[in-house]
Formats: sequence, structure tokens, C-alpha cells
Amino acid sequence: MTYYTALHLTKEPFSTSPDPAFFFYSAAHSAALHRLEISIRLRRGLSLVLGDVGTGKTTLSRTLFQSFSAEEEQYVFHMILDPDFKSEYQFLAYLTKLFGVVPFFRSVTDHRDAIEKYLFQKGVEENKTVVLLIDEGQKLSGPALEILRTLLNYETNEQKLLQLVIMGQMELLPKVNKIRNFMDRVSFKYILHPFNEIETGEMIRFRLKQAGCEGGAHLFAHEAIKKVYEYTQGYPRQIALLCHKAMECLMMQDRTMVTADIIDELIIQERQWK
Repeated sequence: MTYYTALHLTKEPFSTSPDPAFFFYSAAHSAALHRLEISIRLRRGLSLVLGDVGTGKTTLSRTLFQSFSAEEEQYVFHMILDPDFKSEYQFLAYLTKLFGVVPFFRSVTDHRDAIEKYLFQKGVEENKTVVLLIDEGQKLSGPALEILRTLLNYETNEQKLLQLVIMGQMELLPKVNKIRNFMDRVSFKYILHPFNEIETGEMIRFRLKQAGCEGGAHLFAHEAIKKVYEYTQGYPRQIALLCHKAMECLMMQDRTMVTADIIDELIIQERQWK
């Protein structure tokens, strides 16, 4: 029996998978999501979202994708989860395949021309918006960033033909600053920060509610939430990991509330591995 069924929940509340149903709309995350939507709808081109590991970038990207799902005929989304390409040709060949361009091309120029033709067909002839969302953007090489800069040059008098959203860790910033005129093309840039203590508690209660526990307030004591925040410093992934272990303790110890002593015990155990 899993702990969430034992605690009368319908789902796992503290999974670290990027499930949009468990995306907590903090003020910062809501602002990032809404401004990304605006940038895409207005076809502004390049959006850049940075944040440390575990700040919720991947879940944000899945939530952004889902927010356009009802308009799938108008918006064509493509996603790259691991942009670790070894060469310019490899990246272009991957993009050509991702965009569904069938013929095989032998040169970098062939691939560029095919991608430009694809974007023109979708954006101008079919009046669709093509969105390329890249996660783990810090893995992009210099040549790959140069290719993306070139793709952003494909435009009509009114709009960019490619809407590019890059999510990455903070080490992406010095990389893009080295690419000439790259930052000039950014229409929206945002840095995601960890939650504060109030938001940490709100996230915990939100996730419990989403998992079937109405309100969720009775499962975590106030002091427990305070200690969760102090240890995790508000990083969503770390909050989820610690709370998952706390819920397991509830079931194993046959208790009904996560108290400060449970969190203290878990923190001691975690520090033994560091």
C-alpha cells in the first residue's frame, strides 16, 4: 500500500515529476507563465527563463504547453528536453526531423533552407504559430546558440516566424552574452527565484489539496512547515522531496500530523549523506 492511499489521498502529492496539475502558481511563477503566453501570442520571438536547479522551470514549461493545448490547430509546439548536441550539423538535423521535414539533407545549408521553408509555410501560408521550447538550455553549445540566433532572423514585416522559449540554469547567461546580438533579440527575460516561507506553506497545502486532501492544513503543523522552508530555502523540488519523506513517516509511525520533530529527524538523516 502506498502512503497516499493509506492517508486517504487519491494521488501522490509530492512527486518531483513535472505534472502541470501540481504546478503551484506563486506570484513569480504566475507572472512568468502569463508573460510567456503573451510573448508567444504576439509572436515576439525569443523568451528566456533562468533559475537554479529545482526552481520549477520544467514544470513551468509543461504548464505553458498545456495552456495552449485547446488551440493546438493554431499553435504548433515542439520541445527539446536535452539540447546537448555535439555539432552544428547534428543540431540542425535534429531540428529538421523534429519539424517533420522528411527529405534527407547532406549539408548545413540544406538544413537551414529546409527549416526556413518550413517556418514560412507554417507561419505565413498556414497562419500558424510555431513554438520551439528548449529545456536544460545551459547545455546548448556556442554553435547551437548561433543557429538559434540565425533562426530568429526568419521573419516577416510584422512578426517572427519562430517563437523560441529557452529554460535554463543560471550558467546559461554568460553563454548567451558571448553570442553577438543574442540578448538584443530577447523579448522577455525572467529569473525564477525560490519561494518564501509563506509560499512554501501554500505550496504544501496546494499539493495536498490537489491530491485529494481538502485544505491540507491538518497534515503539516506550522512549525513543521517553518522547518521545511529553513532547510530547503524554498526550492520547490527540495520541498517536494522532504515532504514526501515526511508523509512516509506518518504512515510508518501511525501518526496523523507532520510535526517539527519529524522534519528534524529527516533533516538529520539527509545531512548524514552530505
